[in-house]
Amino acid sequence: MNRLPPELREQAARARLIIFDVDGVLTDGALHLGTDGNEYVSFHVRDGLGFALLHHSGLETAVISGRNSEVVRARLAALGVGLCYLGRNDKGPACQEMLEHFDLAPARAAYVGDDLVDLPAMETVGLSIAVADAHPLVKERADWVTRCGGGRGAAREVCEAILDAQGAWEGTLATYLARGRAAPGATK
Repeated sequence: MNRLPPELREQAARARLIIFDVDGVLTDGALHLGTDGNEYVSFHVRDGLGFALLHHSGLETAVISGRNSEVVRARLAALGVGLCYLGRNDKGPACQEMLEHFDLAPARAAYVGDDLVDLPAMETVGLSIAVADAHPLVKERADWVTRCGGGRGAAREVCEAILDAQGAWEGTLATYLARGRAAPGATK
């Protein structure tokens, strides 16, 4: 597990809401279009369990994406994402609306992004995170940069690091190691 640096653990420990971008964070950013007009994107299955682990620990998840896609909407519903703003490029105001929706101060939220459009949202929250293959300016302005790239386990890395900072990781891990106990989020 990639642990947060000590100076960021306190920020992560306060987070109650984790907001994710989609393209380039939950996916690798590639968009495949079929000749039939259908859209295809890939999601990393381990990221799905990361969402379940956050939810099991009582944390909220949300998504802000510039594209409005039925494929993405279906995946986010399967993950149990609490609030989804799709088709929103005004990510700073959208992030502020989410904070108001959950009645949270900015210090109680984290945002995970990869490109310039994410910067206003990243500046709105207490903990800003860039994926490893984010635009250089986004990585430069982020509080923390993951080791994994977007769509390649970065979201799971974020989930585990936040749970670790909140002291919930060991209990979560113990749930999976205990024989005969049902683990949270059995479906990914």
